[in-house]
Amino acid sequence: MLEIGPLREQDRERWEVLARGYKAFYQTEISDEEYERTWWRLLAAEEVHGIGARYEGRLVGIAHFLFHANVWSAGACYLQDLFVDEAARGLGVARRLIAHVAELTRARGLPRLYWNTKQDNATARALYDKVARFKGFVVYQHGLD
Repeated sequence: MLEIGPLREQDRERWEVLARGYKAFYQTEISDEEYERTWWRLLAAEEVHGIGARYEGRLVGIAHFLFHANVWSAGACYLQDLFVDEAARGLGVARRLIAHVAELTRARGLPRLYWNTKQDNATARALYDKVARFKGFVVYQHGLD
């Protein structure tokens, strides 16, 4: 059985395995201290939020998101990170995580949930094309360091 819910303190070790998998996929390195700091921010659930997917009691997927103001509407939710353990792919985990974040967004009365992924992430995009609309936007990042 697949259950979706907030991250819990006992998820710490397994969460880090999944978070490191996500960062490795996107070829991003961060320090051990940054994982620690992020974990506590997610548990506090003040500025950023995290949920987990548990299959037969084991954490197999994570989603990190944040709610923010928007100039043209009541606000929006940005789904920043979504990752599913390779062994659990094909079980509908990612779809359920997205649906749960959408539910939380609706509950806040916000009209928009969005995310981005790499252009060549064909596996994820196959799902995203089923559950959302691609509106053609391209993301640019300006380095500030």
